[in-house]
Amino acid sequence: MSRERVLTDAQWERIAPFMPSSDGVKSRPFRDHRQVVEGVIYRFRTGIAWRDLPGSFGPWQTVWKRHKRFSSDGTWDKIHARLLAEADGAGDIDWMVSVDSTINRAHQHATTLRRVERPAGRQATGLTGG
Repeated sequence: MSRERVLTDAQWERIAPFMPSSDGVKSRPFRDHRQVVEGVIYRFRTGIAWRDLPGSFGPWQTVWKRHKRFSSDGTWDKIHARLLAEADGAGDIDWMVSVDSTINRAHQHATTLRRVERPAGRQATGLTGG
């Protein structure tokens, strides 16, 4: 398997039916979906910038635009829901949930509230000096 081939044929066959078709569209036909999807996976797996994608995935702009399109039209959601349903049906998912009771404080400037200005000589607990 090559370093840039990230999906097996069996994995691709499971998600290929969910890829949008360019049939009936008056623009250019889509670049090979598998090549572009593997570019998206490679980018997220390695953590590189879009511009640093290897040329074997096609132009980085195409990979980025297709990822954005699939995000907005629900293609990724459909794939995720289908794979999740298959895994659940096969008993591969353990639905145990762990809840952490840790409290995290936000920085004072992280709030969206305006700061209340207090008159000079006053603190949050009352008057100063006695």
